[in-house]
Amino acid sequence: MDKKMVFKKVLKISGIVLLVLFVAAFSVPYLFKDKIQEKITKALNDNVDAKITFKNADLSLFSSFPKATISIEKLAVINKAPFEGDTLVAFQELNIKMSVMELFNDANDPMKIEGVASKNGLINIIFNKEGVGNYDIALKNKKQESADKSKPLAFKINNYEVENFKFRFTNEATKIKMELDSINHSGSGDFTNNILDLDTKTTAKVSMSMDKMNYMKNVAVSLDAVLGMDLDKSKYTFKENKAKINDLELEFNGFLQLVSTGQLYDMKFKTPTSSFKNFLGLIPAAYRSNIENVKTSGDFTVVGFAKGLLSDTSVPKFNIAIASNNASFQYPDLPKSVKNIIIDTKIINESGVMNDTYVNLDKLSFSIDRDVFNAKATIKNVATNALVDASLKGTINLGNFSKAYPVKLKIPLSGILKADVTTKFDMASVEKSDYQKINNAGSMSLAGFKYVDDAGKAMTISSAKIQFNPSRVNLQEFNATTGKSDINATGTLDNFYGFVFRNQELKGNFTMASNQIAVSDFMTDATTKTDEKSTKTAMKIPSFLNCTLTAKANTVLYDNLTLKNCSGKLAIKDQAVSLENVKTNVFGGQIDLNGMVSTKEKISNFNMKLGMDQVDITQTFTQLDMFKKIAPIAGVITGKFNSIVKLSGDLNDKEITPNLNTLNGDLLGQMSGTSINPNGSNILNTISQNLKFIDLKKLNVNDVKMAIAFQDGKVTVKPFDIKYQDIKVSVAGTHGFDQLMNYNLKFDVPAKYLGNEAAGLLAKLSPGEISKLENIPVNANLTGSFSKPKVTTDIKSATTSLVTSIAKQQKQKLLSQGTSALENIINNNTKSGDTTKTKKVVNQAKDLLNGLFKKKTP
Repeated sequence: MDKKMVFKKVLKISGIVLLVLFVAAFSVPYLFKDKIQEKITKALNDNVDAKITFKNADLSLFSSFPKATISIEKLAVINKAPFEGDTLVAFQELNIKMSVMELFNDANDPMKIEGVASKNGLINIIFNKEGVGNYDIALKNKKQESADKSKPLAFKINNYEVENFKFRFTNEATKIKMELDSINHSGSGDFTNNILDLDTKTTAKVSMSMDKMNYMKNVAVSLDAVLGMDLDKSKYTFKENKAKINDLELEFNGFLQLVSTGQLYDMKFKTPTSSFKNFLGLIPAAYRSNIENVKTSGDFTVVGFAKGLLSDTSVPKFNIAIASNNASFQYPDLPKSVKNIIIDTKIINESGVMNDTYVNLDKLSFSIDRDVFNAKATIKNVATNALVDASLKGTINLGNFSKAYPVKLKIPLSGILKADVTTKFDMASVEKSDYQKINNAGSMSLAGFKYVDDAGKAMTISSAKIQFNPSRVNLQEFNATTGKSDINATGTLDNFYGFVFRNQELKGNFTMASNQIAVSDFMTDATTKTDEKSTKTAMKIPSFLNCTLTAKANTVLYDNLTLKNCSGKLAIKDQAVSLENVKTNVFGGQIDLNGMVSTKEKISNFNMKLGMDQVDITQTFTQLDMFKKIAPIAGVITGKFNSIVKLSGDLNDKEITPNLNTLNGDLLGQMSGTSINPNGSNILNTISQNLKFIDLKKLNVNDVKMAIAFQDGKVTVKPFDIKYQDIKVSVAGTHGFDQLMNYNLKFDVPAKYLGNEAAGLLAKLSPGEISKLENIPVNANLTGSFSKPKVTTDIKSATTSLVTSIAKQQKQKLLSQGTSALENIINNNTKSGDTTKTKKVVNQAKDLLNGLFKKKTP
């Protein structure tokens, strides 16, 4: 056969084979999907007493060909009672690698797992107060299956990996909480052997607290280790390893073994070198610069061991020693050094009982130039009721501190901090506020302190002094300036130690005086950064604050307002501020304020009552946006205003200003010494054009009382009366904060003012007759907006009413005249005795009068 033909045939066959494989690679996942989901569901439900959920399970032959990869999305294991609803395990993504041939096993044959990888997972271990753990989810009283019965899944792992994992541990009895966040871990080894070396790499951030007291927070740790594993004995031995806490290197040797009663430890660890750079490496990178070129002298070592059983009733005995002697360091780009550094700290447990653990900080000392700082402390009885005995004494020139340590500030700190404090207490006494068992004494002071933030705002504390005693912390002195503001404050902090060690409320009572406060000096933008973008966040009152502030200020500058002689009391509690008897002179008068602002809910809200006494109308209704919306009379009326205003609504959290569309409340007000400027109002100009009989400049609005209600952006003005000479005007209606309006004005008009409309008729009347005419009602309706008003009146019907009134008066006049003449005739005829003639005259007179005032019939 021709070689070309053979080659073409081979290519053809190869192409067909590749096509078949390609089609199979796409079709196999669909053919086996149901089978895979069935096996996963059966494996989980047959072995655990918990709620298992997962979104989907897919199969791929491409990501690890010739292996198959099963991907499970959003797998979660949810506990049942007594941990009902708690998440035990969760994976956003779990990938399982196996041989393609495993897909063709019978239903009861095991699927052998060769590799596992997961992303964004969580393991949440909880021990309740009874010592029960939520991880014990194996089915109870499950019948022992026969040894030869196959399981749906079997493990033959040689590598695994977890990415961005989180591990939480909570012991409700001991109040210990530990969290490992941002865990990235991988391991590889031949798990087909019972004895193997597992090569692992791990990074994580560790946080730990006990009874609300933080010991670590987001401490970066890493471990690259080869673990010798004896799976038959559940024993794991540290071989080659390199660990870091932040940048502090540690080496481990020894083993960990799982036994029936718990975990057995026999481990030792130490720093591989004794350089003082080890200590600088222990400090998180965010709080220090690069330490590679830092000059150090002296040593720093961490040495320790843990040996014994970790069980429900015991912990391993351990001893951790942290030591440094006569050390120093200096950063290459800073002029000063930190010298005479002594650290002598031990963390010890000699009995294996957790509560017997104690911490001795026998000495911590350092100096910068001539300033020396010393501290020491002991902590005992850590698991039940920690006993603390500590003291610190020394002086720190903050200007020198920033010259010796790389504090990241645009402008260096300055000031002298002095401390001489001793404290001795137990946590139970702190929690119960049993001050007889709390022994605190001493003082701290700060002078000449200056700090400038990233926005360039400077705070200068000329003097501050704090005195400690068992029951409280006394702020004896605090004098500071920032921007245009000055502050002088004194007061007390109660429950200071409960706040520091137990996260209890911080209670206090302060008095503050100031010559001038500029509110903008204390406002900062609260921002959060996400994907390199900054967004403003709502300002919230801290939940831990429970204090009062009695304040006086000669001047307060707020936005465009200048407030004088401000005083009042602020009570802060439960994320709310109550304002009591707050007074200020503004707009030529005085405003009293009582109310509350709460930031507890998602949307902050307020409830206020304002008393306004003789405030200037023009200033009030031009400089306060809220009053502009409620009653837009600025530029129209001048004078003084007295009012009681009740209002509530939501706040725009980012600006801490009212959301006007949510305002609810009412206003009762009275004007005095007022006058009207119709040229300043499109509405009044339009009314003047439509009602010629009234001069709006002469309207009397003095002592006018108004009642206004507002809700959800709509204002309702209840009827009130004003006077124009002898014309009574009644006003009522509504308008919205969108400036659209619907008002009714009712004028009770004497006829003499309608002369233009009925001049011919009124000219025939005497002044006395005009005065006897009934007043004519004239109605005006205002619609449109304040800037483009529309006015409609019923002046034509009013004129018709006037004509009717005049005709009625004329009819009465003629009737009166006819009756008078008739009476004369009757009287004369009666005197002559001719009654027949008299009756005839009367009938003729009636016919005449009726004819005068009746319409003629056609």
